Amino acid sequence: MSGGFPDHFSAVANAYGRHRPDYPAELFDWLAAHTPHHERAWDCASGNGQAARGLAPHFSQVFATDAAPSLLATLPDHSGIDRVACAAEACALADGSVDLACVAQAAHWFRHTEFHDEVARVLRPDGLLAIWGYGVLRAEDPALDHLLIDFHDATLAPWWPEERQHIRNHYRNLPFPWPEIEAPEFRITREWDRATLLGYLGTWSAIRRARAAGQDPLAALAPALQALWSNPSMPARVHWPIFLRAGLRP
Repeated sequence: MSGGFPDHFSAVANAYGRHRPDYPAELFDWLAAHTPHHERAWDCASGNGQAARGLAPHFSQVFATDAAPSLLATLPDHSGIDRVACAAEACALADGSVDLACVAQAAHWFRHTEFHDEVARVLRPDGLLAIWGYGVLRAEDPALDHLLIDFHDATLAPWWPEERQHIRNHYRNLPFPWPEIEAPEFRITREWDRATLLGYLGTWSAIRRARAAGQDPLAALAPALQALWSNPSMPARVHWPIFLRAGLRP
């Protein structure tokens, strides 16, 4: 933990980098279109840099910051992204130095008053702040979808951190410092085989917490998943709805 950050992911940094999905290009096109200048972007709580990589085509320089250096270390050196280990609430970037500040799938972990003070310091006037996340994984196959929703909502219910409620509420109950811009709906869509799906589920904070307590919910899920998915290489279409809040710094 750094700066009070609840570190659920350093121990699974490599798996997180392999199995967490990237974001659609349309999301970054929209962010760039609503950012007046495109010199520098800040991906706060960047993790493995999924959002930072999406920003790179639109900005001359991209900073990826995270309180967990082990997550940043999985970002390839040739990415051209500047990595800085620091907490969201104590950023190492200079005053008024970035045109866009974004937080992808991480704002629910923040101390919001302190983060808003930092983003107001680092972001230039008329710069854009955007926070987003993605909801619960859904599958197009009804039986698989029911199994995954039951696993998320019932099996893992005792193990989700309290902050997970903000994901379920699509960040509607998080504070936001400035007037917001209406944002369109975006979606992540993937074709995944069974092993890839299990790899993704293994990155969930609830799974790590359960395993630390001596339980393995994924092992318990495996027989039901295998019964539904007898051919492990057959892809299944899955998706996540993206929820986005954005506004310009006065």
